[in-house]
Amino acid sequence: MQAMILAAGFGTRLLPHTLLRPKPLFPILNTPLLLLTIRRLQNVGCDHIVVNCHHLREQIVATLAGLPGVVVLEEEILLGTGGGLRGALACLRDEPLLVTNGDIYHSIDFAALYSDHCGNRAKVSLAVHDYPRFNTVQVAGQRVLGFANDAVSPCLAFTGLHVIEPEILQDITPKKFSCILDLYKNMLAEGQEIAALPVDGSYWTDMGTPGDYLELHAGLLKGSIPRWPEMVDLAENPFLIAPGARVADDLALEDWCCLGDVEVGHDVQLCRIVAWDNVKIEAGSRRADTLLSA
Repeated sequence: MQAMILAAGFGTRLLPHTLLRPKPLFPILNTPLLLLTIRRLQNVGCDHIVVNCHHLREQIVATLAGLPGVVVLEEEILLGTGGGLRGALACLRDEPLLVTNGDIYHSIDFAALYSDHCGNRAKVSLAVHDYPRFNTVQVAGQRVLGFANDAVSPCLAFTGLHVIEPEILQDITPKKFSCILDLYKNMLAEGQEIAALPVDGSYWTDMGTPGDYLELHAGLLKGSIPRWPEMVDLAENPFLIAPGARVADDLALEDWCCLGDVEVGHDVQLCRIVAWDNVKIEAGSRRADTLLSA
């Protein structure tokens, strides 16, 4: 089983934090999301995983160095979802490819999605769900009709998870920026079938904004969002502090907090905070509802 993680984007909605780390390396409960995604794919049988990268790519290269079964493709120029997949074609095996965005956290069953694709005749299968904020995929039953919300056809949202037959990537111009949805639109215009695989009932977020990122941590720490088995065992504790953190003994935590290898002075109060490694929180600080990245 093979997979590709698209991890090359800029993450502009998360500025200025994405000036420090590419979005796929944002830590989730103190572990980079990209590493968690790779572990999860490997645990369902993916023995060949391709990751593309562009923005701050040296960080992704360093993080994934030496991981067995993982191939990292550096993009000198940003190629988009279509161009990125086309650039990976030479690295792919002649079997279905599970594709996932590198910036999403979800409870969708990778193995079931892959199996459902293998059981249909379509060359592309999209995982879709009802998510009004992003409902732009026109569907009829388990078929995709188009990619523009016309307010007539029922529409669902594309989750960023799809399974494809690699041969379709030959139709993308190599080394040029392109969106994979443009290829899918052309396929539909030519009468080719694209399957819609509903995954309603699954949790999903693209953690596209600082608010989304904090909300994800709130749910994971307080138990309202399912945790991946690959995550640290929190024992129902809404406060997570990394073992390497240097924290004054009078630190006051409220509601939930996730602290990496931080340094915290005396008389500090934190409420609904995510703080990354190497952050220093000065004595006397009162912080709430924010991501501390530097």
